[in-house]
Amino acid sequence: MTKMLLFSLISSPIQFLIFIIAILISLTIHEFAHALIADRLGDPTPRLMGRLTLNPIAHLDLFGTIFLLIAGFGWGKPVIVNSRNFKNPTWDNLTVSLAGPMSNLLLAIVLGLIIRFVPVGALATNLLTIVIFYNLVFMIFNFLPIPPLDGSKVLALFIPENAYLVLQQFGIIILLGLLFFFRGGLSFIIERVVSFFFALVTGQVPVGL
Repeated sequence: MTKMLLFSLISSPIQFLIFIIAILISLTIHEFAHALIADRLGDPTPRLMGRLTLNPIAHLDLFGTIFLLIAGFGWGKPVIVNSRNFKNPTWDNLTVSLAGPMSNLLLAIVLGLIIRFVPVGALATNLLTIVIFYNLVFMIFNFLPIPPLDGSKVLALFIPENAYLVLQQFGIIILLGLLFFFRGGLSFIIERVVSFFFALVTGQVPVGL
């Protein structure tokens, strides 16, 4: 399912365009949710950095975008927060981190309900299906406990601070190594979990994605 999108460009430019739209929607919703919740919890940093926006350009990360295009999963530019602005830094940081994946799940559920109960054309159904799929990919992939992914913030609650700081320093190297050398196994796991959630929200089995 997470086939290389460049192959889609060669075989079908329209399908490739739909993939790009789906990815940009998924990534933008994810990063905007981080910024919005941080702002609501009292930290204006994301807003001052121009991240409280639905403009996808503000949320693109070089490496994350490249891997989205060639591997089918990746990440956006991390939203920077200042924990000193939070009333409860530990839990507010966690809330901000979870906001991204949960926003992807919420959007997938809403679009899944549309596919189930609203008659739409074939092109719209195709677009909604792919948007759902990639929202679920974003959700699952970002739960990996590796910085800068959101799952690392959950891991930080259970390991010593010094250990987490070391993990932060090497997180991107670990992540890139995982994507380069273990992408097959990672794709297998992510696809199985995504397939479960996809069937749950749409009532369909993902075929040909």
